[in-house]
Amino acid sequence: MSPHDDGRQNLALLCFYPARAMEARVLAAMAEAGFDDITAAQGRIAARIGPAGTRLTDLAAQALVTKQTAGHLVDQLERAGYVRRVPDPTDARARLVQMAERGWAVVALARQVEAEVEAEWTAHLGEEATAQLRAALTRLREVTDPYR
Repeated sequence: MSPHDDGRQNLALLCFYPARAMEARVLAAMAEAGFDDITAAQGRIAARIGPAGTRLTDLAAQALVTKQTAGHLVDQLERAGYVRRVPDPTDARARLVQMAERGWAVVALARQVEAEVEAEWTAHLGEEATAQLRAALTRLREVTDPYR
């Protein structure tokens, strides 16, 4: 510990711990429900797919991985039946990655688990603190998330 370190952890780490816990809970619930063929890395890519589909280059940029890595993860998701590639209606040369039926089933399960976890956190923190935390993190996103 340096003389200037007051023992407090930086805000990014304090945001990371609950994000990691949420991801672990979602992945565990998915595996328990039979979706045991999806990895955390695949899930991070899949979570960035918009309702109408998203280009691979955009998925890579948002996930902070190379286009090659994103392509490999999407290939795996496609083989497992979670996503499909379709022509981009706005650009004949481009393709969109879209959720397939199996992917939407996982999304529904993830949303359910996320709600359960948030309810537990709210019970722990209280309604007011939870609302303040959500408001503060939403404001912080204005300066930290270029894809908001």
